[in-house]
Amino acid sequence: MTTSVKPFPLYAVVPAAGVGARMGASLPKQYLTLEGRTLAEHTLQRLLAFAPLSGVVVAVAEGDPWWSRLSLHDHPRIRTVTGGASRAESVRAGLQAVLEQAPDAWALVHDMARPLVRLSDIQKLIDGVGEQGGILACPVVDTIKRAGPGQCIDATVDRNLIWRALTPQLFPAAALAEALAVPDDAITDEASAMEACGWRPRLVAGNADNIKITVPEDLPLARFYLRRQGLDSGQEESS
Repeated sequence: MTTSVKPFPLYAVVPAAGVGARMGASLPKQYLTLEGRTLAEHTLQRLLAFAPLSGVVVAVAEGDPWWSRLSLHDHPRIRTVTGGASRAESVRAGLQAVLEQAPDAWALVHDMARPLVRLSDIQKLIDGVGEQGGILACPVVDTIKRAGPGQCIDATVDRNLIWRALTPQLFPAAALAEALAVPDDAITDEASAMEACGWRPRLVAGNADNIKITVPEDLPLARFYLRRQGLDSGQEESS
């Protein structure tokens, strides 16, 4: 049986060096506007509102002309580092900055393009994480098919075993930095890097509205979820 841990000191690492080509926009997607603020501002303001965080490290592309225009770029709890050509390189750069401040820290790695993460879900992850880390995730509700030759159905997969990986993903910063130091094309997120090292991270169920902005049609959906979250928050305060 896995046991819960107290993952402190705790820092957030936010990779933001990508261009978001699938959005087809004239600037990286983290700088697109949602309800009057950039995605980056939405995401970072949520993280900064989470009191247990000792700080936030943002990895941006070298020569990024947009980052310095945001009011949050010089926030006292935010440190900026130069990211790399891949997500893994950017996360590792952020982790090195964290380890310089706290060698025993845990890192909460979060996508800049997930501006709707709920603080209650971050707390749930922290409360539920085990010694080998953990991630926010959603159980799949659709019927899942595995494709075979000719894009014909090869099998129906038991959906009770399938989860969608979300972020944040939470691991000891030193162990994660070591795992990401080994180039591996199969590494698609931080959990997969730890899995490759033999770790078994815990799945912690999060809200489905923690979507990643990837393609243009995600923005209207994000707008809907953002407004609904605002209504939910107002209802909780008035109850």
